[in-house]
Amino acid sequence: MCAALLSDESLHFENSPNALRDMHSQTELLEHLGCVIKREGNLMAISANNITSQTAPYDIVRKMRGSILVLGPLLARFGQAKVSLPGGCAIGTRPVDMHIKALEEMGATIILENGYINATAPAGGKLQGAKILFPKVSVGATENLMMAATLAKGETLLANAAREPEIIDLGECLIKMGAKIEGLGTETIRIEGIPYMNGANHSILPDRIETGTYIIAAGMTGGTLKLKNACIEHLSAMMGLLSQAGMEIDQDGTDVIVHRNVLRLNGIDIMTEPYPGFPTDLQAQFMAMLTLANGAGMVTETIFENRFMHVPELARMGADITVQGNSAIIRGVNKLKGAEVMATDLRASVALVLAGLVAEGETVVNRIYHLERGYENIVGKLSACGAQIRKII
Repeated sequence: MCAALLSDESLHFENSPNALRDMHSQTELLEHLGCVIKREGNLMAISANNITSQTAPYDIVRKMRGSILVLGPLLARFGQAKVSLPGGCAIGTRPVDMHIKALEEMGATIILENGYINATAPAGGKLQGAKILFPKVSVGATENLMMAATLAKGETLLANAAREPEIIDLGECLIKMGAKIEGLGTETIRIEGIPYMNGANHSILPDRIETGTYIIAAGMTGGTLKLKNACIEHLSAMMGLLSQAGMEIDQDGTDVIVHRNVLRLNGIDIMTEPYPGFPTDLQAQFMAMLTLANGAGMVTETIFENRFMHVPELARMGADITVQGNSAIIRGVNKLKGAEVMATDLRASVALVLAGLVAEGETVVNRIYHLERGYENIVGKLSACGAQIRKII
């Protein structure tokens, strides 16, 4: 969506999730900047032909950290941007210093003042190509700099870049808009700046975290699920582990068919890592699955320092989990019991929903606004598969 700011021509998306809180937040921000956004079903069109502001205000940015991704495109196209610092995050510190330092290496002057990033391009209004080495892998910083580099003068090299499928998808969208990009899917991405970006049509890739969540749901509850328009090749680190646990997963064209081939899944160990490693965004769901596994499993979190907040809530339901530093040992129990629990973040919330599906009795999950940030119509989807689940207004 932020890539639309790079062009005065319209950007059209297919397979767009239009009923998510995060989509509404990003829409609110882009419309504040002057974009015109139209939706119909899973189609979306964004026109940034008449941008009236280069300021992303705190009241909107605070709702979603991804709002920081307007910084690169605004600065690249208009030579200036004022974006609120996104603030803290429940699952850990996620500073934007890498974004700022990299843009400064491209010649931008950046002043942090009153909670805002005030950025100005060099004389002439164009960023300069540069060789940028990220000190650690960052999806957001890679995305921001990829977009900024498309309209910069000369070549930009991004080293230690993120390799996630979402990075490749963004890059393919930018290429359709005219960008010259090489190295997508590797740790070194080259972008040759061009003077103008055009509009394009792009189909957004299936959400691998949503796919992984429903695969885990099938593993916990039994039965067979067909996931339409899903792709397991983006979850390669998880597939082998699920097979070890006792699941069978097959790609059938554009669908994925999944079922459990044992009476009770086996406990296994996982460690989160940047892609292509095990995704941190599936850690909480995997832990929920291990609570009922045969034997013990260990979950080690290496990405975010505070991403075990779902542990006390799972314990309220009868889970046997011991946390030691950045690792958690989960000893499988015979059953979970329904309880009133509280969601603390997006992935923790869906982990509690999965636990509620298999718990004895009723489970009430509070603060589901976290859940609605990233799961479209989860109540309807699970209900269609036989779950007894409803939203309490």
